[in-house]
Amino acid sequence: MVVDRDSGYNKVPCAIQYCYSHLLREVQDLDKEFPEVAEVHAFVSTVAPQLALAMGLRTQPLSEPEFARQAATLKAQIMASMEAPSHHLGIHRIQEIFRAHADRLYHWADDRRVPAENNLAERDLRPTVIARKVSFGSQSDAGAHTRGVLMSVLHTLKKRHVEVVAHLKGVLDHLALDIHQDPFPLLFPAGPPETEGLRRV
Repeated sequence: MVVDRDSGYNKVPCAIQYCYSHLLREVQDLDKEFPEVAEVHAFVSTVAPQLALAMGLRTQPLSEPEFARQAATLKAQIMASMEAPSHHLGIHRIQEIFRAHADRLYHWADDRRVPAENNLAERDLRPTVIARKVSFGSQSDAGAHTRGVLMSVLHTLKKRHVEVVAHLKGVLDHLALDIHQDPFPLLFPAGPPETEGLRRV
């Protein structure tokens, strides 16, 4: 799972990759905050291109061996930047993120299928965020929670290439027979996702 550094993801039982896009913005903001500090400018000038290259490497027309070679080289360069001596506290803060969470920062280098950023997720969320903004959001915590659950279900079904309307109708029909049954296995049956309705068992 590619995420920002929100602590809510810490309990997710899977490997976590921190988003380089979020980290790149923090690095660039450091240069904006301290434009006259030469050490900061040198750090940003080195690290920002490294993070940008890491985000784009998997989409380059490279063979798997060549990708592995370039990824290993780039990973080593980023690690060296984060271990380099520094005096500025802002640089220390960025470096400490990479030092303390190395197990969450380099999955992209070990597996080409893992992106170094979560831009796809951000783009998928944007229509919902805009709708929330123009409608002045939910009027209660319960409403916000309900919207979040419904959007998660709908987008997950779309990602599974399910015929959403037919599938939800099938789920509601099953629940009408026994309202006390767990809806989760009905919504997301085990095995390959189906394209029409519920999987027959």
